Amino acid sequence: MFESLGRAIAHHPRLTVAVWLVLTVLGFGLAVVGVQGENLFERLSTGEPAVPGSDSSRANEILSDSDERGASLTLVLRDVDPTTVGVAEAMAPVHEELAAIEGVASVIDPLVLPQGAANPAAAPLIAQDGSGFLVVVELEPGLGEAAQDEALGSVERTLDGVPAVLEPVAPGASGLVGGTSLIVEAITSQVEEDLATGETIALPVALVIMVLVFGGFLAASMPMVGAIASIAGGLGALLGFSYVLDLDSSVVNVVTILGLGLSIDYGLLIVSRFREELHHLVDEDGGAGARRRRGDGAVVTALTRTMSTAGRTVAFSAVTVAISIAGLLAFRPDILRAFGAAGVAVIVVAVATALSLVPAMLVLFGRRLVRPGLVSRVPGLRGLLARTADVQSEEGVFSRLATRVQRHPWVVMLGSVALLGVLALPLTQLELRNSTTQLLPSGTTQREYVEALADDYPAASSPGVIVVAETSLEAATAWAASIAELDDVAGVDPPSPSGAHVVIGVRPDTDDPGDEVARGVVTQIRDLDADFPVLVTGQAAGQMDFADSLVERLPWAAGIVAVASLVLLFLMTGSVVIPVKALLTNLLSIAASLGVLVWVFQDGHLSGLIGFVSTGGIETYVLALVVAFAFGLAMDYEVFLLSRIKELHDAGLPNDEAVRLGLQRSGRIITSAAAIIIVVFAGFVAGKLLVIKEVGFALAVAVLIDATVVRLLLVPATMTILGRANWWAPGFLKRLHARVGLDH
Repeated sequence: MFESLGRAIAHHPRLTVAVWLVLTVLGFGLAVVGVQGENLFERLSTGEPAVPGSDSSRANEILSDSDERGASLTLVLRDVDPTTVGVAEAMAPVHEELAAIEGVASVIDPLVLPQGAANPAAAPLIAQDGSGFLVVVELEPGLGEAAQDEALGSVERTLDGVPAVLEPVAPGASGLVGGTSLIVEAITSQVEEDLATGETIALPVALVIMVLVFGGFLAASMPMVGAIASIAGGLGALLGFSYVLDLDSSVVNVVTILGLGLSIDYGLLIVSRFREELHHLVDEDGGAGARRRRGDGAVVTALTRTMSTAGRTVAFSAVTVAISIAGLLAFRPDILRAFGAAGVAVIVVAVATALSLVPAMLVLFGRRLVRPGLVSRVPGLRGLLARTADVQSEEGVFSRLATRVQRHPWVVMLGSVALLGVLALPLTQLELRNSTTQLLPSGTTQREYVEALADDYPAASSPGVIVVAETSLEAATAWAASIAELDDVAGVDPPSPSGAHVVIGVRPDTDDPGDEVARGVVTQIRDLDADFPVLVTGQAAGQMDFADSLVERLPWAAGIVAVASLVLLFLMTGSVVIPVKALLTNLLSIAASLGVLVWVFQDGHLSGLIGFVSTGGIETYVLALVVAFAFGLAMDYEVFLLSRIKELHDAGLPNDEAVRLGLQRSGRIITSAAAIIIVVFAGFVAGKLLVIKEVGFALAVAVLIDATVVRLLLVPATMTILGRANWWAPGFLKRLHARVGLDH
């Protein structure tokens, strides 16, 4: 199959490149321009992750369905006392201007009430210290999307100009305009900005690394071209998914960086193996054939050999990564299902570029890829490239490292396990969070707006815990008295009717709506006896429901991924020992990376260096994503290494020799691929959105740990200790592998 694909591409390289050029332009065009003027980023959503059917989700649906209010924007005015002489007169024309905007239903601030700011009803609209007030503009419900967007834009522009209007009577007055629509826009805009920042950092650095690996720009550019096509295809696929799934804003960045990293990894493996095969053919000609034309068959032969070995490895690796990420589909939250479906689609695009576009370019440039590049002729770089560029020697730094490991395998294995265990220790203190505006960088307008509301207008801010009761107002009011007596409850808002339900706002005695105190209040309310149905929502309730859903479906997701991975590795190796060992070492690696993630982002270490403010925990869906993606990447490198070791073992080499030479031949590629994908993920740590920082950092650490401690030390040590037992399987499985195994 793979040889046939290689021959087909070798006979039609220009057509293959042309098709991918069209697909790349189309993918970028659809993502940026979109369909009917609505691009990918305009179709993204944001908000607290929910679990369909959970108590918090059902409560939110009831509140949303019964909310008959239109969209609104709020102006938080600072450094202006509403009782100051002249303020009411200055605001009068502002009221008229706002009320005249088509679609505006009401304009509320302390000054429009009878007696103005002295009216007790104005208290929630006035800052606690009296140095500011709110202006709330609400639109008519049921406005069309276009009309609503136009009205919100006009309202925002008018509110932005209020501090200037007040300048003569309140010098130094300032304001912040905020609202749900602006918060969503801020998050999605930050996603787009962070995506550009990450790619701007990652692509040039990745190119430099590949120049060092290949010793020239020509070979290094091949995986980069594949990566660019992969990004375009991935963005186009995500646009398509946005019409059948609600895509959270973070899906685009996380899935795109995964596709970018994998496409470079796979392209790197294909190009490296092609050059190796072509070198062998050239050497067989005594080196004189290096300048012959493609028509002599050497390039086609090298490509078919590459596709039957590295191409098969790439395809196999992609399947293992896709299975790992597809495990997210077993969970209930929509956001995890979206990550799973979109992730698999982007992996398909990445492997497609590696198995078609990159080979087509290899055919077009042919023997030029084994000639010394111009970079190697630059004084000072020649010696560096001689040490970093891929070589054909069977001896090198990785074989020497394997030899040292094999001299003391027990020491290396126990030391590696101990190190991973220490790194994993912070995981025992894991706290989960479902954040919304806290994901925005500190200092942004919408983050300041939300913080100003919480600090200065507590009565106008939403309560941390919301109870939705299906009963009468009288019964709910009587029952609310029992809530007020619970531990850590600072106050209970008066129950208010909402359709067929009654809403009770509960304010825990904490400033953090997702901490242990808030979660304790949720648990107590849910444990209270009531003669009517009660649902509890809020950030803490949502976190608890999300975590419970993860625990509920974890056995299914983990079981599916583990069984599929074990089966695939067995089909590849014919062993039952190697797959089990791979599973255990991968779990150790993931636990260590999660421990580092908790130490940094939950405990706040390195916050100044990385540029974030800790929310006191790790985002709930980040935990699931990191486990799925890190496991997939670990399997990726496991396949890279095992494919070479198995190839050598099948050729008749003893176990230890196969491990040593396998590490030498694959170590350079694994290390280079890991360095590139670390750069890709680290590039997105440079962004500003907290959830993207968490995912990028965790995956960069996971790859670093896996490509060093696990692949270079733990795997060679365990395979040396196991010896011939590595390749053991029961007789009936050996016979099965002989019939259906995936051998090179």
